[in-house]
Amino acid sequence: MFAFLNGIVEEKGNNLAVINVGGVGFELNVSETTIFELPDIGQSCMVYTYMAVREDAITLFGFASLEEKSAFLKLINVSGIGGKMAVAILSAMPVSDLIDAIVSENVKLLSSIKGLGKKTAERLIVELKNSFDDLQISMLQPSKKAMAPSSAIEEAIDTLVAMGLTRFDATNIVKNVTEPNDKAEDIIKKSLKNMNK
Repeated sequence: MFAFLNGIVEEKGNNLAVINVGGVGFELNVSETTIFELPDIGQSCMVYTYMAVREDAITLFGFASLEEKSAFLKLINVSGIGGKMAVAILSAMPVSDLIDAIVSENVKLLSSIKGLGKKTAERLIVELKNSFDDLQISMLQPSKKAMAPSSAIEEAIDTLVAMGLTRFDATNIVKNVTEPNDKAEDIIKKSLKNMNK
């Protein structure tokens, strides 16, 4: 029903955002990715939306990008994954990383997402592995910057998550500091230094 909202950010945080559109406050369920992308409170924004209607509730979901909305729609078509779980998955990592994890069949990474068990992670891979062709191909291409081995990156992210960071924040920090041939301990040290700036 609503394709997008154009208004002022009134509130944001804890997977919720309130957008003031002409004096009406729309409460949106959003991922940490979208929270991160939204401008400061009081600033104008445009948010893509999806409205889920059930017998007992009407829920509006919001997305900072069409790619995230597209990924959300694919996720909720997987048996056992509802809107809230899809938001949790999109909060755990950027869309490009999620696509990469599904395409590369990384069950370990997917099942590390809170609330997503191994069986559901495997179902995600089976049902979605070949369904991301309509998203921008550039999202599937690795960064031009050479990266450290994925095992070192995953170990560093897991360590930062264990220290209290969200998987989304840990992934972003690790991606920003990682250089070719870095070992997990190198990435962790640089990540902690970056956090303390």
